[in-house]
Amino acid sequence: MRYLLVEDNIELAEAVTKRLALDGHAVDHATTLTGAEDCLAGATYDLILLDVMLPDGDGRDFLARNRAHLETPVIVLTARSQVSDRVGALDQGADDYITKPFDFSELEARCRAVLRRRGGTARNEIALGPVSFDLLAGTLRRGDDTLELRSREIRLLEVFARSPGQILSKSHLMDRLFSYDTTVTENAIEVYVGRLRRRIDPMGLRIETVRGQGYRIETGGND
Repeated sequence: MRYLLVEDNIELAEAVTKRLALDGHAVDHATTLTGAEDCLAGATYDLILLDVMLPDGDGRDFLARNRAHLETPVIVLTARSQVSDRVGALDQGADDYITKPFDFSELEARCRAVLRRRGGTARNEIALGPVSFDLLAGTLRRGDDTLELRSREIRLLEVFARSPGQILSKSHLMDRLFSYDTTVTENAIEVYVGRLRRRIDPMGLRIETVRGQGYRIETGGND
């Protein structure tokens, strides 16, 4: 997943970024609403974590202005505990909120819940033909066989799993997996895909190379 974190508290932003990165997520950080606008103009995000009080305005006003054309789910980060403040954020288009100070495990759980709802499911599992992909546990299960994936493998497979049958270009995979401040080449994507391909092949999942276009996942049927 690729996240946009809009937060002017540098210490908090660094802590959140490091925590999400441990799970293989890419995080772009903006300290102002103007910076957030620039990020949104140049990339597509799976989730936005939006502070309320920022140097150049109120995050809720930013949300209200952009919600008509912004489909990305938003979790508002707020130090305000008044019910009216939280209700206002939800009414202006937030998908959820969390009150500062917060526990990182709660933030991660809220992120997962929002993404599940956006994906139309209440569970952390995605069906890939006969294989069950548990996003939270990072495992693939087929019958009695279970495979544990590493964090980068989990996130790469998640990108494929959410676009079954679609051809995904190397540039698209780079955009989904890495933040702006990460230097990565298309050769690196080839390496990551190659590693994942070898790991999931025994489970009956295939990542097909479409020459000149990219990759797509094949679920291997029900045999």
